[in-house]
Amino acid sequence: MSKRPDPARRSERSRQAVLEAARELVSEMGYAKVSIEAIAARAGVGKQTIYRWWRSKGAVIFDAFLALSQVGDSIALPDTGDIEADLKLVMRATVAEFADPGFEAPIRALNMEIINDPDLAAQYREKLAGPVDEAKKARLRSAQRAGQIAADADLDLALELLYAPLFQRWLHRSGPLTPEYADALVELTLKALRPC
Repeated sequence: MSKRPDPARRSERSRQAVLEAARELVSEMGYAKVSIEAIAARAGVGKQTIYRWWRSKGAVIFDAFLALSQVGDSIALPDTGDIEADLKLVMRATVAEFADPGFEAPIRALNMEIINDPDLAAQYREKLAGPVDEAKKARLRSAQRAGQIAADADLDLALELLYAPLFQRWLHRSGPLTPEYADALVELTLKALRPC
């Protein structure tokens, strides 16, 4: 007796094919040249299938890259007890990711969409930036409890001190993204956050 096809499995396969097609096309062609039609053709689905799940090209691309990041409840920064070493590890990985040409082009394009689409910006904050920032603040709270960071430090501002210079350098292409740069950002930020 043959099993009936499971529509949920077929839908999930189609959804994954769309996400993979979107990532591939943005990497190959650049964001501006990618269309919903091209994604549908590459994924082997109809345009209506894409519009059933996503309202725009930007939303598809965002979900395609969100799927790679695997953000969820389990996200946590390393906690060896040494906040400087842990932050340097994280910042070096972040710098390497932003310096990777395969990552950079699609993320630049996605950032342009986020700037121009308030709904996509809200989705980005809710699904990616928010959970990641909470994980970062959890690690900073641990450092506060250990006396490595001032107990009254504003952790939202601390994250901006640490990450905003990196983002600006990346956005404006104003300097190299190196491990040494990552380390310097950590050292300077921690100097500002240490207990008096």
